[in-house]
Amino acid sequence: MLNDQDPYSGHTSDVDPSETAEWQESLTQLVEANGPQRGREIMLSLLKRSKELHLGVPMVPTTDYINTIAAEDEPEFPGDEAIERTYRRWIRWNAAIMVHRAQAPGIGVGGHISTYASSASLYEVGLNHFFRGQDHEGGGDQIFYQGHASPGMYARAFLEGRLTEQQLDGFRQEKSKGSNGLPSYPHPRSMPEFWQFPTVSMGLGPIDAIYQAQANKYLANRGIKENDSQVWAFLGDGEMDEVESRGALQLAANDGLDNLNFVINCNLQRLDGPVRGNGKVIQELESFFRGAGWNVIKVVWGREWDSLLDQDHEGALRDLMNATPDGDYQTYKAESGLFVREHFFGRDERTAAMVKDMTDDEIWGLKRGGHDYRKVYAAYKAASEHKGQPTVILAKTIKGYGLGKSFEARNATHQMKKLTLDDLKAFRDHLQLDISDQQLEADPYRPPYIHPGEGSAEIEYLHERRRALGGYTPERRTKHTVIPMPGDATYALPKKGSGKQEVATTMAFVRLLKDLLRDKGWGERFVPIIPDEARTFGIDAFFPTAKIYNPKGQNYTSVDRDLLLKYREAPDGQIVHVGINEAGAMAAFIAAGTSYSTHGEPLVPIYVFYSMFGFQRTADSIWAAADQMTRGFLIGATAGRTTLTGEGLQHADGHSPLIASTNPAVLAYDPAYGYEIAHLMQMGLERMYGETNEDIIMYLTVYNEPMLQPAEPEGVDVEGIRRGIHKVSESDHHEIKVQLLGSGVSLPWLHHAQELLGSDWGISADIWSVTSWSELRRDAIAADEHNLLHPQDDALVPYVTQRLSEAEGPFIATTDYMRAVPDQIREWVPGDYATLGADGFGFSDTRAAARRFFTIDSHSVVVRALQSLAQQGRVPLGMVQQAIDKYRLLDVNAGESGTVGGDA
Repeated sequence: MLNDQDPYSGHTSDVDPSETAEWQESLTQLVEANGPQRGREIMLSLLKRSKELHLGVPMVPTTDYINTIAAEDEPEFPGDEAIERTYRRWIRWNAAIMVHRAQAPGIGVGGHISTYASSASLYEVGLNHFFRGQDHEGGGDQIFYQGHASPGMYARAFLEGRLTEQQLDGFRQEKSKGSNGLPSYPHPRSMPEFWQFPTVSMGLGPIDAIYQAQANKYLANRGIKENDSQVWAFLGDGEMDEVESRGALQLAANDGLDNLNFVINCNLQRLDGPVRGNGKVIQELESFFRGAGWNVIKVVWGREWDSLLDQDHEGALRDLMNATPDGDYQTYKAESGLFVREHFFGRDERTAAMVKDMTDDEIWGLKRGGHDYRKVYAAYKAASEHKGQPTVILAKTIKGYGLGKSFEARNATHQMKKLTLDDLKAFRDHLQLDISDQQLEADPYRPPYIHPGEGSAEIEYLHERRRALGGYTPERRTKHTVIPMPGDATYALPKKGSGKQEVATTMAFVRLLKDLLRDKGWGERFVPIIPDEARTFGIDAFFPTAKIYNPKGQNYTSVDRDLLLKYREAPDGQIVHVGINEAGAMAAFIAAGTSYSTHGEPLVPIYVFYSMFGFQRTADSIWAAADQMTRGFLIGATAGRTTLTGEGLQHADGHSPLIASTNPAVLAYDPAYGYEIAHLMQMGLERMYGETNEDIIMYLTVYNEPMLQPAEPEGVDVEGIRRGIHKVSESDHHEIKVQLLGSGVSLPWLHHAQELLGSDWGISADIWSVTSWSELRRDAIAADEHNLLHPQDDALVPYVTQRLSEAEGPFIATTDYMRAVPDQIREWVPGDYATLGADGFGFSDTRAAARRFFTIDSHSVVVRALQSLAQQGRVPLGMVQQAIDKYRLLDVNAGESGTVGGDA
């Protein structure tokens, strides 16, 4: 039986109690003589020494429920707290009133009042003293503002003169208020000169912040841009329940990202109720972060508690603080000083005695640490100066702080969007604002905003603080270093074809990437991102030359050190190898793909992944990438439902092009040939960083199935490749004709079907490579929209209709995806249109069997073409059954020969 008093001991009794007592007495005397901080230092040194002596005593995961930084160790506050408090009150008022006005009758778009109310001090300390703008000599900081706190950022920008009163009144009315509309949350795409990071998709902000901090170091270690930028991520305690919020903490510690600071607003509440009603979320997070290797700073109590803690010689108050669950702490702040006296201090006669001479109002005035300017300043200063580890600041606050009893700490406070007249008056009184009852009563839905004018001392002080820190934040810029585009010669290799050698499009892409990495201008700017599948995609060939990024280098003897393709890590490595971590890979993709904006230095991320594990797993992150105007290439390798069937259902991608098509920033292509890939990569880079500077993400699917890669035909239709469709083969040997459309790996099936239609049935067929079904659809929708809104103009004809208008139908389409992929263009195909697709779940088998099962192979294409011709009355209906019998279409073992689709 273990000793209940010692969780680390395997003994039931102390073998030498008197010696133990001497050690305890020595520690007591040390603390009495030199203070608790010195005692803490000695204990930490003993724990460190115990590790060196292999005593098996782990570091304590949590500390008492008090501030990490003792009052006597707090630095001197450098600013004018009275002035800062004054305009902080104005910001708090304006933030709440902006949301309140947006809930007026006839508008009713709402907003969130309580989040910023709880975190105003957390932001204002940073904005006045720590967060550096982009003109700072060390480089601007990157601030991930909590999404629901956006009203506070708008309210500050109003005092700074960056937003007008009309814009505040346009909150959540982006279209109806025209240029005065403001988005609800941080949306860079909606406010491209203001917001940098979209953060309201809970859980994505933390992981994106970690990889942003890594990207800052990456830029410096690779010699692209020196910077000492700090990353500050503002998060909610409830948000930390998201898997992504905690999933990459070890990376920050392993990389020693001391440029990273999490500030977790611990108001103890989720959207619906307590985060940990029966527990203590601050203690839980302290243990979790410390275990992950982070520096932890707790800001639990305001300065009003300092004298009480000084009197706590027996530890009674600390014990009470440690034992009280969050649910009770929430209740205390929804009640009164008398309630706190009776239900908190009154639980121990020693703590009750501590407050016997305090009034109920004084007890009610005992603040939480996240609302104490000096406590927060001390934490931020310690965090920004800490070396070797990332830091998390756990700041305890009250949700709805200062908004009155109907808001503060109430379970429903997150959803409350307006204040009653009594709430307005109480809030005004709490903030000590010079607003009369008459002003509030005149129109309770339009209380006045506060701005004292540019000449006031407070506003000038506010501007001075931002000037000293390098400019305003949030602010987004897009000016970046201009680099000449690679010449056509860089893209030449895939255009030559593969001769007699069969080459998968994955390898065609990798060969092109090798040449891109050699380009004198852009070569060092490409950032290959790999989630532990380099050998699957053939990218392991880059290990020895491009090297894998690791800020600590390679401090071990590699097992493959004697091989040509040895695994090599280095501080200046170019490859970002994230491990088995698609979410982390997307966060790295975003950080690299927005470097043109955050640092003025373009990087081009190229994230290569199993196509099934890209959009299906991380579509939300890809939306965040689009919102942040990320630029880069997503490469869905081992694409298709049947090319990797040896792997089975979980690896069989039949739908990623559909998911990709839902994201307006993503241009999804399914190229069949290496030369198509070359033109698409060139187009993508030119659109991202050429004359048009477009905020796009190129998604290219590539396959693991070897095939003879044709050389680029003379006079190839480059415009068609880029816009989505081009003809690759014609046949006019027979009177009856069909058009065969396909993409990606299906093109060889179409060529075989073309042969069979001619040799077996006397029918000619043209073949079209559809490089992008979704781009053809977008073009068609845009034409339809124009024609709807401009009925008197000449009608626009969709590109796909133009290209197929003179082609003799019917039209037959097949792909290695579900039918909905080619069905995207059905409305604009000028004639009878039939599609085939791999609908349903994937499975493990040969490629031939899988394609026969899904009826998408060459024989299936022939039968579908005959059926369409029979429906037109151009061939006998019986011919369809003849073809089914001839090709044994119902027999999965009768498909064309094929190999097992493994990882090759």
